[in-house]
Amino acid sequence: MSQPLPIKFSKPPAIPRDSLILITGVNGLIGSHVADQALAAGYRVRGTVRSKERCAWLEPLFASRHADSADRFELVEVPVLAAEGAWDDALLGVAGVVSVATSTGMRVTDVDKEVQESVAEYINLFAAAKAQPGVKAVVFTSSAWAAWIPEPNVATVVNEQSYNDRAVQIAADETLSPQEKGLAPFMTIKARVEKAVWDWVEREKPVYAFNSLLLDTVIGPILDPKNQPASTAGMVRSLYRGENLGLLGMIKPQWFIDARDAGRLYLAALTTGVTGWRVYGCAQRYSWAAILEILKSLYPEKKDFVNLPDAGWDHTDIQSDKHELLLRVAGQAEWTSLEQSVRDTAESFLSRGSS
Repeated sequence: MSQPLPIKFSKPPAIPRDSLILITGVNGLIGSHVADQALAAGYRVRGTVRSKERCAWLEPLFASRHADSADRFELVEVPVLAAEGAWDDALLGVAGVVSVATSTGMRVTDVDKEVQESVAEYINLFAAAKAQPGVKAVVFTSSAWAAWIPEPNVATVVNEQSYNDRAVQIAADETLSPQEKGLAPFMTIKARVEKAVWDWVEREKPVYAFNSLLLDTVIGPILDPKNQPASTAGMVRSLYRGENLGLLGMIKPQWFIDARDAGRLYLAALTTGVTGWRVYGCAQRYSWAAILEILKSLYPEKKDFVNLPDAGWDHTDIQSDKHELLLRVAGQAEWTSLEQSVRDTAESFLSRGSS
């Protein structure tokens, strides 16, 4: 797999190179790409996982991708994110924090309970960071679903103040079955948690810069397909195999972002001195039918691809350009295309024999 290109900042970063960056959930698709980009840009990385034993593969992974990672990448264990003092040691000497780790899954049984638990985990980290005078910036991972429900062929306008109130209403409607609610409970958690996090920032006024990234579907090469949970990039693998079609059917046409571009977006939001931004991680529209056609063109010898119905297309108008500005600050002129991202994702799992 190709190495990441070093970021060429268009202006000196507010957090200088060689500073120490804490990345939570570094074993996941997003966290690993943030770490990959940070190491390539000349930062030192301390990545947190719930179990060092289960995630020992991360150190040889980054050693194979970055010659000096033995001195620049450190793996630490934080098994309980909301525990008192959980972050004290992990934050020592840190200049920036990228919060990726989450305990929320897509199958939700108790929205209020999961919101309460998630908020407690995040605030525990952000409050601990507030107590560390060296922390200059924090980036929080939200979701585009915190802002709106994707609906194909419906003209929807969202901006930097949008929250998914409609999902909240659907999730709270006791007349609807779980099937009728669909992913609304999960979207509700994302919206309510992000609101609570921003409320905490407004109330507590930490001295560090604070921004949130609202990522839509993340696709891109899985850095270690043998050991790593594939997350949303694994849906491309599922489509290639003809598996999990029910889940794919629940995820309507919307936007995607390549995992490498997301890594650069995080780094730009963290290191360039901006604050108070809600940044959409949305690069290009996609549908699973469109991805299927790309896979068919890439692998014409495979004759057993499934067929998918045309689910329509996304018509959301995202009235914000902050993600475009940050991409350019990171020295990248344009987003990785859907075609390239699907190609690289497929090659990552096929080359490792995990087809």
